[in-house]
Amino acid sequence: MTAPTETTDTLTVSDRVPLPDPRLAPPIPGIRARFFRGDADYEPLAEVISAAMTADGVPYQPTAANLRIDMESNEGTDRFEDVVLVEIEDRLVAVATVERMVRDDVPMYKIEGEVHPDLRRRGIGRWLFDWSIERSKARAAREDPGVAVKLTSFVEDAALGTRALLGQAGFSPVRHFFLMRREGLDDIPAAPLPEGLEIRPVEVAHRRAIVEAENEAFRDHWGHSEMTESTITKTFARPEVDTDLWVVAWDGEEIAGVSQNWIWPEENERLGVARGWLEHISVRRAWRRAASPVKYIKIKRRKKK
Repeated sequence: MTAPTETTDTLTVSDRVPLPDPRLAPPIPGIRARFFRGDADYEPLAEVISAAMTADGVPYQPTAANLRIDMESNEGTDRFEDVVLVEIEDRLVAVATVERMVRDDVPMYKIEGEVHPDLRRRGIGRWLFDWSIERSKARAAREDPGVAVKLTSFVEDAALGTRALLGQAGFSPVRHFFLMRREGLDDIPAAPLPEGLEIRPVEVAHRRAIVEAENEAFRDHWGHSEMTESTITKTFARPEVDTDLWVVAWDGEEIAGVSQNWIWPEENERLGVARGWLEHISVRRAWRRAASPVKYIKIKRRKKK
């Protein structure tokens, strides 16, 4: 498993910029940059990202449907202005994205990008990286004038090219994340609920309360960004959502803790695994420092078709 790293740097602002300058494009015949256009781009974009993740050993295989949900509900990115695609003879080979977010009351512009492994080390990443910085500066000039903002990114440990690019630009690591894996579910120790708490099935009427409980619980987390109305829309629009897998502990009419568990069947099929993810686990402040109600993790047994 790889260890992704988030990096950050101070940002100064300038005027808005258009597409990446074709005069600065790498010398590859047929290369061109364009903005994201719409429906027809989701499938090839998912293929580029999946190929990049596979090459870097990252267990993430996005589908076109989930990319659509992510991009259409992302309040910090205008997919028609903040997403640039690179093509070579009409083949999509790379993408760059700029997203505005606010963490700890500080505006941040997050830049991300992927290059198909067949076309790496050719200068495409640098071309898009430079555009992403200029685009971030342009947005900051318009949306956060006179405010000290930050430029941030997220990089997998195995993505050596991206790490080098960020390092050369003066980015430095500010925190690390680790993927932790457990083989099998047969020997999980019992963890009885604390007295007075109970697990209840998730109902549609509970969704907003769950998001509000997680917002409170994660408010103490470094760099927390509040989940918004779009978070609710995005989460429950995913075809894979199965709230029967979720564990929500209640104390009377109050939510004490939440464990969001997900299974991504199409991703599992592509990777040849049978795996579930513990996506979120949180305990609200008033119920901490006790036997955690969310140590109990329920993952359904899935029968193969």
